Amino acid sequence: MKNKELVELLIQKNYKISCAESCTGGMLASTIVDVPAASQVIDMSFVTYANEAKVKLVDVLESTIETYGVVSEEVAREMAFGCAKKANAQIGVGISGIAGPTGATKTKPIGMVCFGFFINGKLYSETKLFGSIGRMDVRLASVDFVLDFLLNKLKN
Repeated sequence: MKNKELVELLIQKNYKISCAESCTGGMLASTIVDVPAASQVIDMSFVTYANEAKVKLVDVLESTIETYGVVSEEVAREMAFGCAKKANAQIGVGISGIAGPTGATKTKPIGMVCFGFFINGKLYSETKLFGSIGRMDVRLASVDFVLDFLLNKLKN
């Protein structure tokens, strides 16, 4: 169970985690709190589905959304940094993407998800193209990717 492994690792490091989730709609935070000891590592997370929520709750700049689009690594990084700052956490995760079946553009297809990570003072980002695998499967694949990414970064 990756979620249990992540919670145990966060406890060992004495780290807190916060999430700013758009297309996953709280699924990552829910996966973390499925672990009984999660209260030691998560105090708050944010479902920031609307652009206004990203701006108001986790301090994404409107200019970043206007310049790069809401589904972008730039926005995901600001989401990650903003939620970590609001929650006073060492780890912040931002997720923004197009789960489908609508919402795609020529440059941003269904299944494109941008991730931002704030890990103990360092920012990372990555974009994954999961394809048109279905709304729920894009969301599940996104959560799985985050767990793998964090486990890899925190173990090294």
